[in-house]
Amino acid sequence: MYSMGIVGLPNVGKSTLFNALTQAAAEAANYPFCTIEPNIGIVPIPDERLQRIAGVVRPEKLTPAAIQFIDIAGLVRGASRGEGLGNQFLAHIREVDALVHVIRCFPDDNVSHVEGDLDPLRDKGIVETELLLADLQTLEKRQEKVSRYLKTGEDRYKVEFQLIQRLTEHINGGNPARTFPVKEDERPLLREYRLLTSLPVLYCANVSGEELPDIIRGKESGPSGRYYRELAEAARKDGAACVAVAAQLEAELQELEEDERREFLEELGISEPGLNRLVKAAYLQLDLVTFYTIKGPETRAWIVPRGTKAPQAAGRIHSDMERGFIRAEVLSAEELIEAGSFGRAREMGIVRSEGRDYEVQDGDVLLIRFNV
Repeated sequence: MYSMGIVGLPNVGKSTLFNALTQAAAEAANYPFCTIEPNIGIVPIPDERLQRIAGVVRPEKLTPAAIQFIDIAGLVRGASRGEGLGNQFLAHIREVDALVHVIRCFPDDNVSHVEGDLDPLRDKGIVETELLLADLQTLEKRQEKVSRYLKTGEDRYKVEFQLIQRLTEHINGGNPARTFPVKEDERPLLREYRLLTSLPVLYCANVSGEELPDIIRGKESGPSGRYYRELAEAARKDGAACVAVAAQLEAELQELEEDERREFLEELGISEPGLNRLVKAAYLQLDLVTFYTIKGPETRAWIVPRGTKAPQAAGRIHSDMERGFIRAEVLSAEELIEAGSFGRAREMGIVRSEGRDYEVQDGDVLLIRFNV
């Protein structure tokens, strides 16, 4: 399962957001380091297409795809040197596939700020600087190790030493590893380093609930709107996405019944909960595609990285399917919905037979043929 680590300074609303996402009981309090061990929750991906497929297939069980969210304790200045239990927290970040960087964009005298005042761009820079410094430490240790092997004269150590030098220069310039112009044959080494700044990042602007409707409509009605606009522009320059969410409002929405929640959102003029927008944005940031299986009593959505071949997609369902893969029978979700059933679609001649080199497309419905 793909995982997103929720990071940020202490007291920016990470645990409140996590609680709303997972309806879990992660403690949220008005002091730093309230979260020490990471909390983990599994969140289904909102998928209207899956619901439409279910309307046609009418399965006994319907299972959406999901992303794992991990609430990681707040980072502070000096985390890369171990300040505020920084080393422990940075180790947790290394285990995730991407980051949700929560940044406080709401003024509130009743909620303290670890830096003393509200400045979202500064806060963004603090966390990113600590991640960059941690990566430089990783590369320094790796360079020391590679240097000892240079005397062997093997080309692979020369190549790696040069890579580390180029990468170190890139990061020293304040640039994350994800923007490093890596050569194709260097990618395996880069993955091996597990650099924190190589992870995709999604910025989550935690805004005031009062300003959220205007922010969604593209209006700037107060400090949260201004801070969000500045943060979204900075994210755009980083090649990242930025989503505005009012974490406290989302937490309060979770306490309502479904009908009340929908009515409340309609009164605010908001089409869907901010959490849905956040999960969808996380899905896009991971560059995933969704495919569906409908055979048997369960209809299910699966997620795989874009570019995944059919046998590997089959392996997500069961390892036996990848080992014994013969072919995949494929049609799009829209084609299935229009036909009314897989059997009818086959009669209409719109089911394709694809082999081992087929790249699964977003919205594919797959029937895997394999040998046991």
